[in-house]
Amino acid sequence: MNIKIETRAFPLKEPFVITGYTFTDADAIMVTLEKDGLIGRGEATGIYYEDETPASMTADLEKVINDSITQVEVNELLPRGGALNAIDCAFWDLRCKIEGRSVFDILNISPKPLSTVATVSIETPENMAKKALFYAKYPNLKIKLSADAPIERLEAIREARPDATLITDVNQGWTFAELKEYTPHCKRLGLAMIEQPLARGDDAELEGYKSEVPLGADESCLDSSEYDVAAKRYDIINIKLDKCGGLTDALKITQYAKRDGKGLMVGNMTGSSLSMAPSYVVGQYCDFIDLDGPLFLTKDVEHALTYADGGIVSQPTKELWG
Repeated sequence: MNIKIETRAFPLKEPFVITGYTFTDADAIMVTLEKDGLIGRGEATGIYYEDETPASMTADLEKVINDSITQVEVNELLPRGGALNAIDCAFWDLRCKIEGRSVFDILNISPKPLSTVATVSIETPENMAKKALFYAKYPNLKIKLSADAPIERLEAIREARPDATLITDVNQGWTFAELKEYTPHCKRLGLAMIEQPLARGDDAELEGYKSEVPLGADESCLDSSEYDVAAKRYDIINIKLDKCGGLTDALKITQYAKRDGKGLMVGNMTGSSLSMAPSYVVGQYCDFIDLDGPLFLTKDVEHALTYADGGIVSQPTKELWG
């Protein structure tokens, strides 16, 4: 088996602002596996808050890969994160090509259409309301917030889009006191979820706390090994393949959540349609869908996903992945 690792540059159309970080690009690695003339591919942008870069992910892969390595071995040898995600998803794609079956057939899934959120990054309340109107064909919006005037921003968006289902992502930007202060307003404005309000590692206070609005874990649940603790504190678990290290671990989380009656969300760290395609599989198990990463790019890959009215994301073709 031949293994190739490439860096791919995906500039964003405009800066994307969240609590404590501004994205200007979605540079990624693509892993290509070739065996007997068949090709499997996977892509990852990595975990920005763990300082993953294309260079660091490539170095992680080069430490362990060889031409006879297996999917089981990479999941044993590599830590969670972007490097494992890229090669694990490439193995899934290669398996589909070798078996001549789609990933949905392999997993015995009858795929349903997915309606993604469109994400509104942090700007002035007025500009965020304008962006919410720009995304008029998307019935579901994800609003990035910080501790700076969050309710004013939500009110501006709700006034602009009274029809929309709103969730908010705080990216660890609130204290527990702020969460308790802002939650009644979030309920008043009809929010369906508050995602990651508290800092990773500082959310033990959520155990036993009953929120008026469901709480979602993102940074507080990186992979399946962290599920049990997060499940004590959150109502919804956000699965991102770049966090957990690919589709294999993501499927474990879906099984745990189904067992426990927890809600699920599928998210992304930006990236092209090749990054989103395996997440489309995870989305089949989820209540909340966030697969809008390609919308922020100046260019996408060939055989890209399409985004139709209602936020409906097209099913990946076999030419793209899976």
